[in-house]
Amino acid sequence: MATTLATPAPPDAARDGADLAQFGYEPVLHRKLGRYASFAAGFSFVSILTTIFQFFGFGYSFGGAAFFWTWPLVFAGQFLVALNFAELAARYPISGCIYQWSRRLAGGLVGWFAGWMMVIAQVVTAAAAAIALQVVLPTIWSGFQIIGTDTALTSRDGAMNAVLLGSALLVVTTTINVIGIDLMARINSIGVTIEIVGVLAIIGLFFVGTERGPDVVLRTDQAAPGPFWAAFLISGLMAAYVMVGFDSAGELSEETKNPRRVAPRTILLALSVSALGGGLMLLGALMAAPSLTDGELASGGLAYVIMAKLDSPAGSVLLGCVAVAVIVCTLAIQTAGSRLLFSMARDGKLPFSKALSTVHPRFGTPVWPAVVIGALGIGLLVLNLGNPAIFATLASVCIVSLYLAYLLVTVPLLVRRIKGLPAPEDTTLFTLGRWGVPVNALAVIWGTAMVVNLAWPRPEVYTPAGGSWWQLWAGPLSVAVILAVGAVVYRVVVTKSESAEPVIAPAPA
Repeated sequence: MATTLATPAPPDAARDGADLAQFGYEPVLHRKLGRYASFAAGFSFVSILTTIFQFFGFGYSFGGAAFFWTWPLVFAGQFLVALNFAELAARYPISGCIYQWSRRLAGGLVGWFAGWMMVIAQVVTAAAAAIALQVVLPTIWSGFQIIGTDTALTSRDGAMNAVLLGSALLVVTTTINVIGIDLMARINSIGVTIEIVGVLAIIGLFFVGTERGPDVVLRTDQAAPGPFWAAFLISGLMAAYVMVGFDSAGELSEETKNPRRVAPRTILLALSVSALGGGLMLLGALMAAPSLTDGELASGGLAYVIMAKLDSPAGSVLLGCVAVAVIVCTLAIQTAGSRLLFSMARDGKLPFSKALSTVHPRFGTPVWPAVVIGALGIGLLVLNLGNPAIFATLASVCIVSLYLAYLLVTVPLLVRRIKGLPAPEDTTLFTLGRWGVPVNALAVIWGTAMVVNLAWPRPEVYTPAGGSWWQLWAGPLSVAVILAVGAVVYRVVVTKSESAEPVIAPAPA
């Protein structure tokens, strides 16, 4: 059990703390997050400015302008998952939600592997987000290219500089996470506000400077050679990479005021707002791009369109908004990952559980989980020094792990629904009601299809510039390795008493 010094709690915090105690946990984290801060946690993890800037070129290079349709398709599928997560957030307002939900639905073994895969995904995702600074900062000011002159991530200069910038960012986000959730929430909320303003400004810039009409999304002439359906499936990975992490509001439930009602709404709102803003950005960029055929849109992405339309200090300001988005995205991912580590360690399910579950008496934060996530993220960045392709492969693999972790929640939940999921005592909480089984079933089908699409050994995705056979099969191989290592850790660390843990029971309300 995590330990910290006791402090007097206000009435609302006392109510939420008593609610948490019914699940067997002492309220040791500081409840500082309101509605907007909770929304900001999910929105900044998705971070459409960060991820669309990173992956727009990837999607366009395969699907052409018609890759736009992968965006609403992926949103619809992920919204099915989010609806199930919102219902679970109302029932189980506990930190480390993916692990907690899964183990309460299917028992300790399944829950542990859900948490294990999610932790790995979050570490790699934090590193991938931090490295995105290299895509933005040198474009704003050449002085950010500290090492060498070539800014491309695939070059040695660009890779080394990316490691330097990304490592510095992870040191900063780790420090913020150690100091406290209050500071993290303030910075994150300010950053998300700036990101939303930046998204609106970029959308406005694109729609004011259009070169063609919205029917551009029907064009397939720039798609990769071969059957369009195959290119469309590959281009859909761009949206799949972006629309994840909306469950962050659930990860921070123990630091959220009235989480049973706030977290479900902010999970759905974070994904919906991200989908709307991202869709308009994609459409605007396709309409405003100076050319669809010169190759610049595939290589330069949104930055190319912005600088073509606003090659001035104002354009640099918009790119500055992207840099802010990268910072708060990295911060949010690290925060969510640290709460997941804390939650698993609190149950004694990780090596060094005592240290990882200790909460700082003054800051009210799990210090060591934040440090571990930051250190591991920096370690992964260093891999980029020797072979940037390896890091790109790891980034793809982590998304597969994340979708698998989601499946380890939605599949057990579907089984429980079919057997008869107890209704919450509080009928005002968010619930899918009679729509639970069909929505849940569609979410499972969707998640399974996405795992197959993400992990399929395509040269275009895993070895675009050539590479070894193991890189081509990195998706399935990585899942096998993650499961094998996880099995060893589980056997060594987890006590036999876990098998006696109860599965889901009617949640107190």
